[in-house]
Amino acid sequence: MLKTDVAVIGAGAAGLSLAHRLNGRAPAAPAPSVILLDAPPGPLRPAPRTWCFWGAGRGRFDAAVRSQWRHLRVRPPAGPAIQGDIAPLRYKMIRSDDFETLVARDLARSPNVRRLEAIVDTVEETPSGPRVLMTRPDGSLDALEARWVFDSRPLGSLPAARTTVLQHFHGWFVRTARPAFDTGTADLMDFRTPQPADGLSFGYVLPTGPCEALVEYTEFSPHVLTDSGYAAALRHYAADVLSLGDLDIVATETGLIPMTDAPMPQRVGASVFRIGAAGGATRPSTGYTFAGLQRQTRAAAAALRQGRDPVPPAAHSVRARTMDAVLLRALDSGRIDGPDLFCRLFARVPPARLLRFLDGRTNLLEDLAVGRHAPVGPMLRTAVELPWLPRRPFP
Repeated sequence: MLKTDVAVIGAGAAGLSLAHRLNGRAPAAPAPSVILLDAPPGPLRPAPRTWCFWGAGRGRFDAAVRSQWRHLRVRPPAGPAIQGDIAPLRYKMIRSDDFETLVARDLARSPNVRRLEAIVDTVEETPSGPRVLMTRPDGSLDALEARWVFDSRPLGSLPAARTTVLQHFHGWFVRTARPAFDTGTADLMDFRTPQPADGLSFGYVLPTGPCEALVEYTEFSPHVLTDSGYAAALRHYAADVLSLGDLDIVATETGLIPMTDAPMPQRVGASVFRIGAAGGATRPSTGYTFAGLQRQTRAAAAALRQGRDPVPPAAHSVRARTMDAVLLRALDSGRIDGPDLFCRLFARVPPARLLRFLDGRTNLLEDLAVGRHAPVGPMLRTAVELPWLPRRPFP
């Protein structure tokens, strides 16, 4: 039977980040042995995708950053755009294949991290510790005993919640026949899209050159669209809103992010933990996950190297999650107008402060300063009713 100190299940952003942080010899103690379990090529491996986040200065994975922007723009349904300089922050985009290449290169020469292809069937607790039961690519069954297990696989179903809104999107990587993009500015939310009857929609544009960009259509709503629905929405946005003219679609991406106030426990066994989106790394009010999972994996790796109990911390504070629960309920109930709220915040709050707020990095006074620009009455009404609402499974 295989044995290791640490088993990391899943080689997405969370699993790769933790393995990378555990790579190499520790300065004062032996580095833990690590086995990274990656699903073999097939349906269990996600398609290439884009991760975005913001930060100041250089970061651990900046070598994989495809593009970054100092200016962000939000466009209301009508009227002038709202544009802000987010210095000293930068809005950064990483493509998953670039991230995988960077981490794989470092792990290939690692003295303590080993990659293994297998489909994990279950993780069971035994008197001697957790045991990972898995199926190898050739169909043979195998088992792995570990001191600690970190599971980054997506949840099979969402925990019961008071509010769950789906953030779903489809994007085109386009190349236009003429220069059409401002390479110094990313369009974070463009509300000039037709708004759905239930929820909100917006365009999202990340330019990587004068003639190249990722152009996405995004909705916060209860149900996903059909393939033809996304294609129609993107055609309208690219042609009628952005007036891009002739273009080539180089690649596509599709995503679904549950925005939920459901509790996401990090510890699910004596020595078994969840990390990434399954461990609550996603910020419920925005859907951003990359920064949250970096906080989790950084703390877990530091604890392992120091011989401490490596339970990953909550990626977002109780105060941040409470504010998110109020916002999600207010949006889902229709008490507040989503485009109006987001445009108001970006127009009235200094951009760098607002981004730190959205990442949960502000203090109580800063939170109150941001909150006073939201519709006070509907938000207070929602906050009062929230504790009495039942949690229900997501359909």
